[in-house]
Amino acid sequence: MREIIIGTRESALALWQTNWVLERLNNLNPDCTFRIKKLKTQGDKILDVALAKIGDKGLFTKELEVAMLNGEIDLAVHSMKDLPTQLPAGLMIGAICQRTDPRDVVLSHLGYTLATLPPGAKVGTSSLRRKSQLLHYRPDLQIVDLRGNLNTRVAKLQQEGFAAIILAAAGVERMGYEQLVTEYISPDISLPAVGQGSIGIEIRSEDEEILHVVRKIADPESTAAITAERSFLRTLEGGCQIPIGALGKVEGGKLHLAGLVAGLDGRLVIKDSVTGEISAAEDIGKMLADKLLKLGAKQILNQVRQEIENSDS
Repeated sequence: MREIIIGTRESALALWQTNWVLERLNNLNPDCTFRIKKLKTQGDKILDVALAKIGDKGLFTKELEVAMLNGEIDLAVHSMKDLPTQLPAGLMIGAICQRTDPRDVVLSHLGYTLATLPPGAKVGTSSLRRKSQLLHYRPDLQIVDLRGNLNTRVAKLQQEGFAAIILAAAGVERMGYEQLVTEYISPDISLPAVGQGSIGIEIRSEDEEILHVVRKIADPESTAAITAERSFLRTLEGGCQIPIGALGKVEGGKLHLAGLVAGLDGRLVIKDSVTGEISAAEDIGKMLADKLLKLGAKQILNQVRQEIENSDS
């Protein structure tokens, strides 16, 4: 019987996602056995520096990708939002799984929502995308960088005097922290990260056998939506740590894509949307990016990169 080795990060959330994938692959591939191999990525090791300052070229994926290219693992399970839009030569996305709730959520042990947070309240997030959109909505808030895996960040909520922290709904639900959620943030206030809420499976490009195994758990609507989002991000040449948000949705047989580019202080926000055929997902992403570039997105992104570089020096 063919043994297939699945690579994953070591965090509790990554292992939850990998076991979720494993269960489905097991059910649909009775002629294969699967084994999980845990690896530590750079993003898991550097916990005292803001993500935007480290850079994001494969921050949570590189070690898994190297192991795959070396033949140590056959596939890697990722949060889709961690996967760079340009993958290393020899690798491809084999499957994008059904997306759960893509929204951001507010967690507050004090019961606050975004609207009821006191002026100047201390709010934690590791994402510049969330920070920009929160400041656009509530410029008075004190947004503080918050790193660590999901369990660590939830622990810091009370330990470090945060009024609230902002996380992805999918991770919070997978880790069982729903009781702390005080608000599911409307995409009108905070557009999610590209791919947020979906699990992706990365494989070797030429590996037809593994592609046949994993594509059985791909979800067509989630694939179309996230393909459009990733095309949007790629065209803007943005990375995971730049204030870019997007959300694709299949509704009424059409693909609708909303996207946003924001300055770090949240004052400048460019937002628009495009609707088209589901089969044209790549083109829809590019079309929306071009629309935003015409509205001045390039200048905002250049300014953001400059500010990140200056804060490093």
